[in-house]
Amino acid sequence: MLRTLSRVSELPIIVKQLQKVRNCNAAVAVTNKTIVTVTNTKQHQQQQQQQQQQHTKQTNRSSRSYSDNNNNRSNYNSNVNSSNNIGRQQHKNHLRFDSRRSYSSSFFGLFQNAAQAGVAKTNNYATEATVQVNRPFKLHRLEEGPETTVKLTKDEALKYYTQMQTIRRIETAAGNLYKEKIIRGFCHLYSGQEACAVGMKAAMRDVDNIISAYRVHGWTYLMGVPPLGVLGELTGVQSGCARGKGGSMHMYCPNFFGGNGIVGAQVPLGAGVALACKYKGNGGMCLALYGDGAANQGQVFEAYNMAYLWKLPVIFVCENNNYGMGTSAERASCNTDYYTRGDALPGIWVDGMDVLAVRSATEFAIKYVNEQGPLVMETNTYRYSGHSMSDPGTSYRTREEIQEVRQKRDPITSFKELCIELGLITTDEVKAIDLKVRKEVDEATAQAKNGTELPVSHLWTDVYSNNLEPKLRGTNGYDIDHIQERKGVNH
Repeated sequence: MLRTLSRVSELPIIVKQLQKVRNCNAAVAVTNKTIVTVTNTKQHQQQQQQQQQQHTKQTNRSSRSYSDNNNNRSNYNSNVNSSNNIGRQQHKNHLRFDSRRSYSSSFFGLFQNAAQAGVAKTNNYATEATVQVNRPFKLHRLEEGPETTVKLTKDEALKYYTQMQTIRRIETAAGNLYKEKIIRGFCHLYSGQEACAVGMKAAMRDVDNIISAYRVHGWTYLMGVPPLGVLGELTGVQSGCARGKGGSMHMYCPNFFGGNGIVGAQVPLGAGVALACKYKGNGGMCLALYGDGAANQGQVFEAYNMAYLWKLPVIFVCENNNYGMGTSAERASCNTDYYTRGDALPGIWVDGMDVLAVRSATEFAIKYVNEQGPLVMETNTYRYSGHSMSDPGTSYRTREEIQEVRQKRDPITSFKELCIELGLITTDEVKAIDLKVRKEVDEATAQAKNGTELPVSHLWTDVYSNNLEPKLRGTNGYDIDHIQERKGVNH
């Protein structure tokens, strides 16, 4: 991440903190690195003259490098003198160093006070920051891609963290209710993939739509259904968003065309929603989500073809969590670069564990599909649970692999520590959000457990959204009147 410090006076703080880090060597080639650039815009010419004079006096001296508490050497910059000289000289014009990015909280706090460059502040608290996405986008048939440098405001940081944390708590509650046998049938959890949904939703406009498969508890919440509406639907009670009739895979609300139980069937439906947007001329588009397991379905490629010919405003999103129903992507697909599988359709690969990268990619994709036509986007992510609650998820991958992803790439933890590092969120605010989310989801869980089911006579209400006949069709041997109650959240 590139940051610029506007005040040279902050450099001694960095030096002291760096001395606490052992074996920090900038010459080592690393991935996931943090780059900090310190710039002094004052007295530029005078400093250059001072540097030239110093260089003449010290030609026979070797540059001194900083040492940690155990005198371990580290080469931050061969042109930088000791920390004492820096303090006396008001620093050099530029001081750059690269350091290995660790996922420990101690290292994330390394630049918490000093490295908040390009950050707008009010009362010593950051209100906006500029962030560089960690993993670069990969492009297919595109000359230009999404922005790699994105802005993040304090309000956005609080919102995204709250949303991801709420989804995680809802899924944890759902898993526990399933184990208690209060939730029956299928139940597919989204834990680990929260950054995908939150990032895409952050880029959506009021006219945009989304349709997905059956891992949709988080999406239902993001599209406007409160936790009680999600958990009540899972337990089959009247407080559910579909009054308990839909269950885990069939939740709906405005602009959300729900989960779909047939593998891959939602993809051509998503193309149909995009066709409706184009027909109405409302400027909207549709996100059609599917997993890596569904990517080999024939109907997916048929939808690609039709959408391309009609230039439909649809983003085909492959949420690649690397495992289908008990099978790794490598064992199931001859081409695991899912963003390239649209052939003539352009594609984008994005780190699905980075909410800001997903947001940037989706913003780019929305603009593209409204101007050019369909696009394929692959979000590379990871699910912590099995394919569904009936799958332990450890027969085709190791527990160590799952634990490693949790520790090093968890989307919520990474985002939280980034925001704290930037000064956008304080630890007290994090604790307050966690407490509020826990309380809300716990209360919703209790109500969902104790809610009442619909009477049997309500099973045939609201079969049609706009009933044109007095009787239900296709009920051979039954004479049933159609009743419209319109009490679900999608009415």
